[in-house]
Amino acid sequence: MRILNVTQSYVPFFEFGGPPVKVRALAEGLARKGHEVTVLTADWGLDRRRNALPNETAVEHSPFGRRCRVNGVTAVYMANWLHYRATSWNPGLGGYLRSCFNDLDVVHIFGLYDLLGPRVAAECRKRKIPYVVESIGMFLPIVRNLWLKRMYHLVWGHEMLAGAEAIIATAEQERDELIGGGVTREKIVLRRNGVEVPTTFPERGLFRRELKIPEDAQLILFLGRLSEKKSPDLLLKAFADLGSLDAAGASAVHLAYVGPDEAGMRDRLKKMAEQLGVSKRVHLCAPLEGQAKWGAYRDADVFVLPSQNENFGNAVAEAVAAGTPVVVTKECGIAPLLEDVAGLVVEHKEEKVREALSRLLEDKPLRRKLRNGCVQTAKKLDWEEPLAQMELIYERLAGPSRS
Repeated sequence: MRILNVTQSYVPFFEFGGPPVKVRALAEGLARKGHEVTVLTADWGLDRRRNALPNETAVEHSPFGRRCRVNGVTAVYMANWLHYRATSWNPGLGGYLRSCFNDLDVVHIFGLYDLLGPRVAAECRKRKIPYVVESIGMFLPIVRNLWLKRMYHLVWGHEMLAGAEAIIATAEQERDELIGGGVTREKIVLRRNGVEVPTTFPERGLFRRELKIPEDAQLILFLGRLSEKKSPDLLLKAFADLGSLDAAGASAVHLAYVGPDEAGMRDRLKKMAEQLGVSKRVHLCAPLEGQAKWGAYRDADVFVLPSQNENFGNAVAEAVAAGTPVVVTKECGIAPLLEDVAGLVVEHKEEKVREALSRLLEDKPLRRKLRNGCVQTAKKLDWEEPLAQMELIYERLAGPSRS
């Protein structure tokens, strides 16, 4: 099959969070199965980031932007002239749609609140090319520019979703949100995310040494975008209150944030840590990738994602794959897979997060039990099942004459 993936961000622009990781895993996995896969995306500065691509990668110029082929997938990075946050206007899109839309079997659009998806979806409807939409947790407007998001749905979003042959939800929570927003149950396909695990993990201790965290200190890790939706500030308040519980060794607990800033959250956390008197034990780190990222997971005693809403929680799955117990809120789609097996699931409340952290830091047998549970849970989180499911969906939509 000839498959087009449409996404606002792709490799090597991992600072945009989980979507580039997910799209890469699906695209490269389907390419390995023999399908012709192209990713259409925006260029966020490929010339400056070419060192993040494999050395043998040749980046070519095309009428629509930069183009390269990595691990069997052709990626087209369209010139990005104007942008607002992670949304861009790409002048080459019209030419691409006119020139390269003749031989496609199926299109997969990732994300909402951009201009790429609606224009590609309109072209699909015009040419009767089947397409699926994966909202990647964006369907329910929660924080930031709520009126703009509602306007987006009125102008583009509803029509794009209505014309889709299928809409992908990665957890029951996201499926329920879609149904509550008017999407028919029959159109929704439940397909979890997976996690790419390295063949070997880095040596333990490297991340701690980089931050000068003592080996005998306990380390809480938050890894992801420092966005309001993920509630890193709630975690900081819960962390600061651990001392009030008079737990043994509480003063030796450190908290590390790893990830890109969003809307000034990094400065807010820094000021808050100073006001709460815990700045010496709070570490604000730049985004990490590859072995450095896995080193952070491995060095942590507990991983926390206290999100207000998360369609799945890729970073949680990665932490579990690294053998690190987790604390997640009920609002994370991955929570039912982990509860009391690889982690603790709590309400989105400061005191509940604090209580869960206190339990895990003080109760070594519990931590050991959850660490063992991580091994079993990780086996259920690879990409093989999601890839096979997507292949079947595409084949059904493309029809026997095209698959």
